[in-house]
Amino acid sequence: MSLNAELDQFKAQFLAKFPAEKAAIMARADVELAATQIEQSALKVGDKAPSFTLPDASGKSVALAELLKNGPAIVVFYRGGWCPYCNLELRAYQRMLAEIKKAGGQLLAISPQSPDSSMNTSEKNALEYPVLSDTKTDVAKAFGILFTLPDYLQKLYAELGNDLPGINSAGAWTLPVPATFVIGTDGTIIARHVDTDYRKRMEPQDALNAITRARGQHAA
Repeated sequence: MSLNAELDQFKAQFLAKFPAEKAAIMARADVELAATQIEQSALKVGDKAPSFTLPDASGKSVALAELLKNGPAIVVFYRGGWCPYCNLELRAYQRMLAEIKKAGGQLLAISPQSPDSSMNTSEKNALEYPVLSDTKTDVAKAFGILFTLPDYLQKLYAELGNDLPGINSAGAWTLPVPATFVIGTDGTIIARHVDTDYRKRMEPQDALNAITRARGQHAA
């Protein structure tokens, strides 16, 4: 089953049990976020990816520039370990990890969570790739995918137990739009997926294909 088929299946099961009035609030927020055109203003294919260094789940610093010395990188921005759609995505990339490495690629995931929370996410999903903490949300902002939740959605999230200012080190109601960027060894973005509908993600196979193409062009 593809990742997006898994996400669609979970969405259907979730909405079958979730109160319609709360689902309507989330749908309203989706429409309003899409209207900001953040998808269009985020970094695009051909743009240079911002250089960054972030702590992994154990607190060790991981630098994009160092990773790119070993091959192209898949950078997955996710909302947090509290998001079931994100966990499905992270596990899907874990299943593809061996193939990504075989193709000469690197893989890492980034969220606004603290390193301790990232450790929990990594352990819960049995991840064997770096899970980094963008605690100040500077990296998400640099990629053009950071947004602030509207007041009415903040209230709903708090009711659901997702008090983001308490969960995230930035202490704010901000999140990255879930996004995946595939970055070539020269720092150029060679593929991307940015969607204000957090229930849709780049297929790991598509990210792997971008890595394979990049490695092939480099070899040529």
